[in-house]
Amino acid sequence: MPTRPPRLFTRLLTPPRGLKLALAGALVASIALPALTQPVYESAVAGRQSAGTRGERAGTAPVLATTPQRGRHKTAPLVTVTRPRWKRHLDRLVAHKNIGVAVSLDGRRLYYHRARKMRRPASNQKLLLSMALLERFGPHHRIQTRARSAPLDGGVVRGNLWVTGRGDPTLSSDARHARAMLVRPTYVGRLAQAIATAGIDEIEGRVMGGTGYFKHDWDAPGWRSYYRAYYVGLPTALTLNGNIARRRYIRNPEKRLARALTERLERLGVRVGGRPGAGAAPTGLTPVAKVSSAPLAKLMTQMNVTSSNFFAEILGKALGAAVRGPRGSIAKGARVLESYAYGAGVRVTAHDSSGLSHADRMSSRGLIRLLQDAATKPWFPALRHSLASPGRGTLENRLEGVRVKAKTGTLIDVSALSGWVWLRREQAWAEFSIISGDMPKYRAVALEDAIVRKLAGHAA
Repeated sequence: MPTRPPRLFTRLLTPPRGLKLALAGALVASIALPALTQPVYESAVAGRQSAGTRGERAGTAPVLATTPQRGRHKTAPLVTVTRPRWKRHLDRLVAHKNIGVAVSLDGRRLYYHRARKMRRPASNQKLLLSMALLERFGPHHRIQTRARSAPLDGGVVRGNLWVTGRGDPTLSSDARHARAMLVRPTYVGRLAQAIATAGIDEIEGRVMGGTGYFKHDWDAPGWRSYYRAYYVGLPTALTLNGNIARRRYIRNPEKRLARALTERLERLGVRVGGRPGAGAAPTGLTPVAKVSSAPLAKLMTQMNVTSSNFFAEILGKALGAAVRGPRGSIAKGARVLESYAYGAGVRVTAHDSSGLSHADRMSSRGLIRLLQDAATKPWFPALRHSLASPGRGTLENRLEGVRVKAKTGTLIDVSALSGWVWLRREQAWAEFSIISGDMPKYRAVALEDAIVRKLAGHAA
């Protein structure tokens, strides 16, 4: 029987446990290292060899390349795809800024930067309103203002003569106000002439302005308390001179229009028995005369080129009343805008039609989709034509020499510019949307202009 060696001698010949693990690891590494040093994509390349490297013919480039191992198949050389210079330039412009940018051409995404984030669109909301208006009414729609009464007795109105409106924001009795508009206004004198031409020579009662078609709401979630004093007049179905008198917004435009109409009727020799007033018109009245606004496309030009909040909220109420029934309101108009956007596959949050609300939300990507959808509509030329261009309206001192049709937007800490820009390299119009926040307006404008100029000259 062999003699067992002393325990001390055994311990000296047996390596420590840590050394065993190190030796085992070295052995595994010596076996696995050659496999690990091959290109990650080598197995895929090898699998394609029999197919004649279809990936190379399709223009696909490997994502990793290493020096070929001796005795192994040689791999395809590294193909470096360089990001276009104009995109790298835009990357530097928008870096570290709270801004969303989206650009597309023929449905193809050209450039996106934080484009999915929901932001306050400011007056870019008017773009959405314009699309919904054109979809509902068409560019040639005219808004009518009517005079109504009980059945005439010869040339005499037995009772009151009622004037009812449907939201014509251009009704005017002031030449200075009329000259300030880009669109032909609807003069009160034209309505008086139409009434006289209808054979009326006496009104036993009063001339009354109707108040029933729109609510007198003048606020929305997200509006600041000072908006009604400085930024938007009361949106009513029957307006007069922008609902401004002595440089202040007024609350009784219907009564003021009735007074202006009474004065013009009396000048034409029509006798009026009572003082002008306002109220809800009774039912069952007979139409006597009417006047019509300029076409909707022209009204939208005034709204978009000058960014008129007054026009936007009146047309938004008219849209709400037409789709959801009288009485028109700011909230009804906003619901119609959300519904229109949803139908185009875009999610928005709308509380008004002008974009004054700080609670409105829209993304640059969503607005691009709406513009793309609009380009498929028969009314699309009217939409693009209604927007400002360099040297005109809100773009009066911007983007000289660039072919662009766009809507601006401004709130405190918010700036936006969206529309179409002509790409010289592609000889085509591209949709774009830029919405930013948390920077002074002058910096935001400079950034927007730099982006649009780069797109116009170098994109695609």
